[in-house]
Parts: sequence; structure tokens; C-alpha cells
Amino acid sequence: MPDWNTRLVVQVTTDGVSPPDITPIDSFTPTFATNAEALHSIERTHIGVIYTPKQITFSMSVRAIGGSVGRLTKLALDGTRFDVLLQQQEGNDWSFSSIVLSNCIITSAQPGAATVSGAPSASFSGFSLGSTVTPNGGSAITIP
Repeated sequence: MPDWNTRLVVQVTTDGVSPPDITPIDSFTPTFATNAEALHSIERTHIGVIYTPKQITFSMSVRAIGGSVGRLTKLALDGTRFDVLLQQQEGNDWSFSSIVLSNCIITSAQPGAATVSGAPSASFSGFSLGSTVTPNGGSAITIP
């Protein structure tokens, strides 16, 4: 039975330089869409399939503590491409050793409201032009 002590780390790399990890992160959600649509004819259904390009999107919610939100907002406003690395920092019960989203662009940045108690958070979403996923105990899979 897994212990679920795994801690994930998210790093953002711009031009080969990795500043400190983007923390604390409330959530990070990558989405890989491999779309296929059935091709129909007047005579019958499901005569073939049409594949659309793979899509990789992500969303994350980051606490506005330290410089993380400022760095991500600057990347969004400048339109700078960056890489996102998710990897196991400790433990071994996560399904993947690492997920790398390459050439990411932030399409939406939404700062949260300041509150009297607790740190505000900001939400970011965007897309990636490529990805490499390494399953735990398996070989890497790359999406161009």
C-alpha cells in the first residue's frame, strides 16, 4: 500500500535558467487531449476516424508569497516561452518520475483578491507546444 508521502516540485525554466521552485502551489493540472472524431457517410456510420492535433494545456493556482506570482505574471505579459518540470522530490508512490511541458505560453493570469487573513493566490492557465512524460519504472514518451 502506498505511503502517499510524495512531494511534487514544479520548476519553471526560462532560457535554460531555473529560478527557485514555484511554491507554494495550491494546484497544478496538466491536460493532455488526444482528440479523435468518427467519420460518417450517408450510407453508414463510423467509416473512419479523423485525428486532430494533440493539445497540452495546464492550469495552476499559486500563493502570492515571495516572487513566484510576479515571475509568472512577467512571463505572461512578455509572452515569454518557458518549460515547466513536475518531478518527484521525495517518495516513490507517484505514477510518473517527471513531466516536462516545453515551450509553454501563459494565456490567462488572474490575480486573486487580497484578504484580511491568509495569503492571496493567483490562477494561471496556458498551453504547451510539447511534452515528455516519464512513467515510474517505464520509458519516456514524447509529444512533439
